Amino acid sequence: MEENSVFEKFELQLDQSAKDFLKETAKWAYFLSIVGFVGIGLIMLIAVFAGTFFAAMGTMIPGANAMGGSFGVVIGIVYFIIGAIYFFPVYYLFKFASNAKKAFRDNNTEALTSSFGYLKSHYKFLGIFTLAILVLYGLIFILSMFGALLGR
Repeated sequence: MEENSVFEKFELQLDQSAKDFLKETAKWAYFLSIVGFVGIGLIMLIAVFAGTFFAAMGTMIPGANAMGGSFGVVIGIVYFIIGAIYFFPVYYLFKFASNAKKAFRDNNTEALTSSFGYLKSHYKFLGIFTLAILVLYGLIFILSMFGALLGR
């Protein structure tokens, strides 16, 4: 005879205040995702025009041409990579917000479940990215201490 645990029989119910909190969260997430997409667009615009901008600055500032004309291309590539990395959490936030709004508008449980999946992906991406940046900071700190010791 198979025994079921109490947790398998447990069904979560959302009261009206929890639904209101989720609706408001979805509205703010939607707003933040739109602002994020605008920011990504500006970053990509900077990436495209970085070469021209830094070439023009090289002619205006004496001695700036010493870096060569490839500096603008390097900055453009860096901005493109930043925009590409920034796209994913903004996309997940947008999908969470749009699915949550749809779920409450249509009273659709599947859309709400899907929205929580996108919210999980959003926070998972941010967590992994934060961990990677902390590891990078740690490596930079260790290498700088090692370099300082070798410099003595």
